[in-house]
Amino acid sequence: MDTYEVMRTTFAARQFTDAKVEPSTLHRILDHARFAPSGGNRQGWRVLIIEDKLLRGKLRTLMQPTIKRYKAQSMAGEVPFNSIHPSQVSLADIEATSSQFPLVDDLEAAPALLVICVDLSQVSAFDASLQRVGVVPGASIYPFVWNILLAARNEQLGGVLTTFLANQEPQARELLRIPEEFAIAAMVAIGKPVRQLTRLRRNSVDSFTRMDTWDGAVFDV
Repeated sequence: MDTYEVMRTTFAARQFTDAKVEPSTLHRILDHARFAPSGGNRQGWRVLIIEDKLLRGKLRTLMQPTIKRYKAQSMAGEVPFNSIHPSQVSLADIEATSSQFPLVDDLEAAPALLVICVDLSQVSAFDASLQRVGVVPGASIYPFVWNILLAARNEQLGGVLTTFLANQEPQARELLRIPEEFAIAAMVAIGKPVRQLTRLRRNSVDSFTRMDTWDGAVFDV
């Protein structure tokens, strides 16, 4: 596929057909994804391919409290787990919220399921001393994750990047035997989408681009 077409049509696919993702296809996806950039070209990623159904079920159970809070905050009009605006949602409201969520409910059936970790000992965190949530270390792992999704799209497959599991990292670390220096960056499901979207809605360039300064002229051509 044309590069621009892949970029403009890679969507979050959470429902898949029963079609298998062959090991050779998954290997080809990862073989291309590994050319993603990372700080110092240290390539501190590690991919766990989760095939065991019992293990998938345990991961689903681990994520349920996070999903309940996410949904409760969303229904209240909040941005879930936001570091700027404290949540006003009560624990009672969270507990009363269903843990059902697309993909997660059928985690055992996902054709391919990856848990992607990053070696924090290989990541430069230039914003570590700032009084806000760190974002810079993500530059050394999320290009790789996105490359996986782009490569999957090129294979006429689809997938979705989820981060629910990171909220339960200590338990997931024990379950998956992940070393202490590694952090869980994403869980990615891949398969043949039930429905292939080709027209995605995104904000226009002039809505988020300014010249020189924050309040500079809109970049438009």
